[in-house]
Amino acid sequence: MASNLSTKETAGPNGKRKGNGAAKQGNAMSIEDSASSLRDGIIHSLSSLGQIEADIVSLVRKTVADALRTGGSAAGGLVNVVHHVVMGTIGAVEQVGTGLTISVKSVAKGIIMGVHDVGDDAVVASAEIMRSVVKHAAAIGADVGTVSKRAVDGVIEATTETGGNVSKVVKSAIEGAIEEAGKIGKMAVATVKDVLHSVSASSDGLAKTSGAARTHSAGRSVGPQAKKAGAHAPHS
Repeated sequence: MASNLSTKETAGPNGKRKGNGAAKQGNAMSIEDSASSLRDGIIHSLSSLGQIEADIVSLVRKTVADALRTGGSAAGGLVNVVHHVVMGTIGAVEQVGTGLTISVKSVAKGIIMGVHDVGDDAVVASAEIMRSVVKHAAAIGADVGTVSKRAVDGVIEATTETGGNVSKVVKSAIEGAIEEAGKIGKMAVATVKDVLHSVSASSDGLAKTSGAARTHSAGRSVGPQAKKAGAHAPHS
């Protein structure tokens, strides 16, 4: 009997309901605070990541352009510069523990822009970027397909921004990736082909859109009034 009385006093009906309600309220507040902190943390991380990527593009662009200006444009120089920039980047990524997939897009974009700055061959550069990326990604055990896709995305962005021939540059990049994957094995080739197939299709569409935009822009410079004036111009 005493035991039963003690139990009732300790956990009476009203006390039990009140206790559970307080626990739920406190738990709900804790989750809200955690969600808010998580959101703020992600926003900060993504903002920082965007700045990091922009910094990598800028640094790689300057490095490539400076190297090519100081003799890298000689025979084999472009290939050598691209190879060493990719290799150096992967080494840096391994050292700081940052994922290769995060930085490789910015590296590829920076290389193409640096090559453009000195008027060198972006088609040759794109193939060498992909050869080096596939080779070194495989060497460190990274996902070759994902890394290749990120690198090609960087090549496309840079080529589009610099007004280059997207289809031609991307075609060269994909051929370079597949060629290097062939040295690794059939599985690597299948992976690269599968991942980059959609990239090839989308880049063709992007090239057509860019070409149409340039044609439309050029056409606007010779508007109806200009054509009309030309039609009524006196013959000499």
